[in-house]
Amino acid sequence: MCSNFENSGWDAMAAEAPIEALTMSISESEKMAAGGSAKTSGDDKMSDGSGKSILTRHEAPLGWLIVNRPQVKNALNHEAWRGIVAAMEELNADPDVRVIIMRGVTADSFISGADISEFPSHRANAEQARAYRDAPGNATNALSHSPKPVVAMIAGICIGGGLQVALSCDVRIAARGTRFGIPAARLGLAYPLEGVLSLSQIAGPANARDILMSARIFDAEEAFAMGLINRLVDPAELEANVRDYATRMAANAPLTMAAAKATIREGLKDGVERDLKKIATMVSQCFDSEDYREGVKAFLEKRRPNFQGR
Repeated sequence: MCSNFENSGWDAMAAEAPIEALTMSISESEKMAAGGSAKTSGDDKMSDGSGKSILTRHEAPLGWLIVNRPQVKNALNHEAWRGIVAAMEELNADPDVRVIIMRGVTADSFISGADISEFPSHRANAEQARAYRDAPGNATNALSHSPKPVVAMIAGICIGGGLQVALSCDVRIAARGTRFGIPAARLGLAYPLEGVLSLSQIAGPANARDILMSARIFDAEEAFAMGLINRLVDPAELEANVRDYATRMAANAPLTMAAAKATIREGLKDGVERDLKKIATMVSQCFDSEDYREGVKAFLEKRRPNFQGR
């Protein structure tokens, strides 16, 4: 089962325009901003061949997952969805990475949705849409089921599938001026149950109805009031704020954060579907861990703990 919004990628500036005006042109791709060596995940080449659609950066204790399709406002195509899964596997496997930050490569867009240019070949009818759905579902599941906290650093545009990706992260920090929305009702798309649950759980059913049925674009202040984002900061302070928040989080006990994340996820399921044994095991592992002993000792010695994740 997957949890994806089947929406189209477009510039939020044009979201109130007729559908015919929503076609996005492909321009020469921009190169990733300087700062840290980057790896690539996924097979999708940028239009100038300089890079790939999903990049990772390892800056212990932080890991970065960067959507690198600026020529289409970071709209996600099939290979980019797959690249998110590969990037998460890579970052999860690095023991020095304690917290993962997801962002767009430039400040003008987090993710503008799914790439409309693929719809005629990949999503022309219900059968193709069902086959395609696994890719977004696997990507959002990789984010929500990661044992590590995932923080979404949101700026510019967060539309359709981009909002679903953000909701799959544990914490969302956005810049003022960011625009949000799910305008797929203007394309005639419908979402499966799994694709709407996270929106309803986080923003509430009333806001979910408004967002989905009005198909309107709204600002970051309204998104914050709805509970869609956790923090709202000035654009110039966004990266520094996210870095500081994530670095502080990374100092916490990894096993405890993983247990908290899993417990919340299981708690949102119907009672009969909850894996109570899994949660009980994770709680026991925390109490039996070296980190628990270190945490208690550090508290008694009035010093900062040095957690090792074991």
